Amino acid sequence: MSEVAPPANGGPQEMPSWHHRFGFVAAVFGMFMAILDIQIVASSLNEIQAGVSASSDEISWIQTSYLIAEIIMIPLSGVLMRWLSTRVAFVISCAGFTLASLGCALATSIDQLIVLRAIQGFMGGAMIPLTQAVSFSLFPRRAMGTVQGIIGMVVTLAPSIGPTVGGYLTEIFSWHWLFLVNVIPGIFVTLAVWRFLDVDEGDASVAKRLDFTGLILIALFLGSLEFVLEEGPGDDWFSSELIVWMTLLCVASCIGFFWRVLTCEHPIVDLRAFKNLNFSVGTGLVFVVGIAMYGLVYLMPLFLGGVRGYSSLQIGEVMFVTGVAMFFTAPVVGRLTNSVDLRVLLFFGLLLVGIGTAMNSNLTSESGFWQFFWPQIVRGTGMIMCIIPASRIALGTLGPAELGNAAGLFSVMRNLGGAVGLAMLDTVRDWREDYHWNQLIPALDQGRVVVQQQIANYQSMLMGHVADPYHSAVAMLGQRIGVQTQVLAYNDIFLWMGCLYLISVPLVLLLKRIEH
Repeated sequence: MSEVAPPANGGPQEMPSWHHRFGFVAAVFGMFMAILDIQIVASSLNEIQAGVSASSDEISWIQTSYLIAEIIMIPLSGVLMRWLSTRVAFVISCAGFTLASLGCALATSIDQLIVLRAIQGFMGGAMIPLTQAVSFSLFPRRAMGTVQGIIGMVVTLAPSIGPTVGGYLTEIFSWHWLFLVNVIPGIFVTLAVWRFLDVDEGDASVAKRLDFTGLILIALFLGSLEFVLEEGPGDDWFSSELIVWMTLLCVASCIGFFWRVLTCEHPIVDLRAFKNLNFSVGTGLVFVVGIAMYGLVYLMPLFLGGVRGYSSLQIGEVMFVTGVAMFFTAPVVGRLTNSVDLRVLLFFGLLLVGIGTAMNSNLTSESGFWQFFWPQIVRGTGMIMCIIPASRIALGTLGPAELGNAAGLFSVMRNLGGAVGLAMLDTVRDWREDYHWNQLIPALDQGRVVVQQQIANYQSMLMGHVADPYHSAVAMLGQRIGVQTQVLAYNDIFLWMGCLYLISVPLVLLLKRIEH
């Protein structure tokens, strides 16, 4: 850890004008909307399902279509920025996102909603890496702590409060407002970026060199990969013929994409940024952080809704703690990045995420707000301490010409981490539930006195209310065992995820120090 990474060449030395700062703030707000919309529908899927008369299988595509489209667009943002300029690329992205949001609110069928969600994710996806790239090209190194603190807070806060915001909007108004809420801010951001973020000029010659073969291959590769990861757990992976074919498509397009990128003179995505050790390790760590960022936001509502029977509003109130912890921690961590070795912050960030996750490995069927309170505080603090230093470590030593492309790759790795995490969590949860069921079910031996007493209690309680009190009592006892198997499975997942982050801590030792 003694080496010092060279600074990025040609970075700005002076603070940008207020003109450009205002444009940057608008871009950050646009990025917030794009990330928020990944999770804003998570706690309101039942209401949307009823509103558009969708089946339980169809409604999951509200999430899947957005994620697939977004992850295809993110790595293409670097090409768009070089071709059209940052301002034009961002304005097209935000305007398209806003119009698609309005379309989602007006959708009357599940088919319309799925298509419009895909357009929303594709158009909004570019705003995330474009904002990250422009921060490094606009602001000098001495201001990076504050700037990355703001971006880090947005990147981590948005998915954490998404279910909370969605729950409140659906409860107070209707599910249509999950999308209508983007319209006015979207118009404001579009106009503000067009007026104030004129930071570079586009290069029309980029369009002439555009590698359409690479474009098709990356769309097939990332789209099929995201599909397999999203749908695999629900379809029991390779027992589904569709998953098998999509996996084969993913493998074939992956091979084709990497062959094209490595042999084409002007590749659609430039992978040379991975020659930079800090970028490679930093993106690897943000992949791991993405598992927690999106995985835990997915896992906690499952537990609170499935085991505790909480409503979307109650789930949002529990999960709001993470957002509050991040909100108050981000400015402090941002300032610390200007004076403390970034690797030290990242080291303790991974440690806190691991400890905070493992703290929830002793849940019971009665666990609620207070059992999640302190673990969320620890995790939220650790998450901020990971994201802000990781972005500066990964992107802070790259030249201005590399930033657009590298920021896209950085964002893709974070989102892929989330996609892999969700698939892993679903698969492991099913596997551990089956395991604990097989371990606990022998305890229902009706020869045991305690089992006989419990069945008798249930039987007397159900007498006169059901036709067959005895079998209903046995079924109730089986349901109790089922709940306990779920709780034990969640405990396993929290413990194993905590260990994953603790194991990742030594990777920080590979990083080179970045001078402040």
